[in-house]
Order: sequence, then structure tokens, then C-alpha cells
Amino acid sequence: MLPAVGIGARLPAEHRAFGVARGERAALFDEALPLMRRLWTEDDVHHDGPAFRVEGVTLRPRPLQEPLEVWLGGDSPSELRRTGRLGDGWLPSFTAPAAVAAGWATINAVAEEHERAIDPGHLGAYVGYGRTTVPEPLAAVIASRRPGVPIADVVPVGLPALRRQIEEFLAVGVSKFVVMPVEEPADWEDELGELATTLLPLQT
Repeated sequence: MLPAVGIGARLPAEHRAFGVARGERAALFDEALPLMRRLWTEDDVHHDGPAFRVEGVTLRPRPLQEPLEVWLGGDSPSELRRTGRLGDGWLPSFTAPAAVAAGWATINAVAEEHERAIDPGHLGAYVGYGRTTVPEPLAAVIASRRPGVPIADVVPVGLPALRRQIEEFLAVGVSKFVVMPVEEPADWEDELGELATTLLPLQT
């Protein structure tokens, strides 16, 4: 298991679903993640913080992985710093290879400031791709998140373009990928087969 978590995209509908104002999320997350790690590894956990309080809690069964690594998402300055302070890896989404390279440099600099080191292999990317186009609602969201960045630089259209973008990610050190079509395929088995034919030759 590899949890990948974050404080959420800047989407009002998502915020309403979570029931937590965006301005409150960072503090909750910064308290919750260290507490979760203690609960995964320690017996008789006591914690009395601004948001969470536990007294004498022991969780069973424990995760098989020791430690259970947690990757973080997001690429705002505060999210990059949080990943450097708390994350075991980074999985940004809907972004371009050059931006990932710059963000990874920031994350590692912050980690070093906190006397931490993140495994160089723990850099991933979530890549959404279109077959013939990018749906307008998604294009609008991406344009609001990344003003001035061409949509094609973030969401490749067509499998050849997807392969080129994956190759660009590989060139800046990304080694783990979540690849997802931005529209429901007519046949998932066919879609996965074509993806495998296009991308698996890039494995090393």
C-alpha cells in the first residue's frame, strides 16, 4: 500500500464535500500526518493537539510496511515545503515536466533544512491524457490552476503525445506514474492494452 494524500485541489465543490474550509486544512494536515504515523507504529499513543486528542490508543493490525510511506501531492510553495518537511515522496498532478523538476529541487532543499532525505526514486506524476480532446470543464480548471500554460503541456492529447510527455518526465527524474484518461474509455480492456503497448517499452 502506498498512501498519496494532500489538502485538496482549489475546487469549491470539493471543499464543500470535505466540510473543512481551505484556510483550516493545512494546520489540520500538519497535525494529523505525524499522529497517523505514531498510530501506525507505537503502542499507547497519547496526543493532545489543537484539532485531535487521543488517550492511550493502540491500533491493530499494524501496516506490514515498516515504515508505511506517505507521498504528498500539490505544487504550491506551501505544499512543496510541506512535502519537504513531512513527505516520503511527491506525486504532483496536471503539471509539466519543467515545473516538476523545479518543485523537486525545492522539496529536497527543504528536506535538507529539516535534516531529512527523500529517496530519489520517490518522485512521481499523475498524468491525465485525452484521446482526441480535453473536455472543456477540465480545461477550464487547468487554466485557472496554471494560467498562461498551454493545456497541451499539461494534458497530452493522443497516445503519441502522452508517450512524449512521459519521456520528458523521465528525463527530469520522475520514475512513478499514475496515468488516467480524462474521459471514460469505450472499452477499458482495449484502452489498457494500447497504453501498455505505448508506454511499457519505456520501462528500464
